[in-house]
Amino acid sequence: MSNPYQQPADPNYPAAQGFPQYAPPRAKKRKWPMIVIGVVAFLAVISAFSDKDDTKQDAKPSSALAAQAPAHQDTSTARLNTPVRDGKFEFVVKTVQPGLAEVGDNPYLRQKAQGQFVIVTLSVQNIGDRAQGFSPSNQKLIDTQGRSFETDASAQIALGDSDIPVWDNINPGNAVDVSLVYDMPAAAVPARIELHDSMFSGGVTVELTP
Repeated sequence: MSNPYQQPADPNYPAAQGFPQYAPPRAKKRKWPMIVIGVVAFLAVISAFSDKDDTKQDAKPSSALAAQAPAHQDTSTARLNTPVRDGKFEFVVKTVQPGLAEVGDNPYLRQKAQGQFVIVTLSVQNIGDRAQGFSPSNQKLIDTQGRSFETDASAQIALGDSDIPVWDNINPGNAVDVSLVYDMPAAAVPARIELHDSMFSGGVTVELTP
C-alpha cells in the first residue's frame, strides 16, 4: 500500500523511476547549406570552362588574321636624290662635298676647319598644315666608324649658301635649300646623315656612300 505522504518522484532524477532512461534525440542537421555550397561550386566550374572556351574562340580569329598578315618587309635604304620624310618635313639630299680646308668668300668671315669641312646640300619642304621650325643642328652626320657629328654654325654663316644657316620657320607647302657644314677629322669618311623634323623626332637616315 502506497504511502499517502510520500512525495512524488522527481522525473529528472533517474534513480527515482523504475523505467529505463533514454538519451534525448539529437537535433537533425540541416542539409540545405551543403546543397547551396555544392550548387555554387558547380556553377563556378561551369563558368570557368565557359570562359576558357570563349578565350579559345576569340584567339582563333586573331591567329588566323596573324597568319594571313604579310610579314614585315624592310624598305630599301634611302640614298641621294631620294625623298624621305620625318614628321612635317620632306628631305631630299642632293650632294656631299668633303675635304674642304676652309669655307667663305668674305675674308672677315672665312672659317678654317679643324680637320676638314664636309658640306651636305639638301632641300627641305614643309608637308604639314602649319609653320614648322627647321634647325640645322638637329641633323647628324655619321662617318664610317659610327661617330656622330653636329653642324658648324659659324662655318654655315661664313659659307652664305643656305636659306637657313642657323634656324628659321618654314611655312606649309614651302621648300628651302640648305647647306649643312660639318667639321670632321681629315681622315673621316661621311657614311650617312640622320635628318630630323625636330630635336625629339625619330629621324630618317640617308646613305651617302655608294
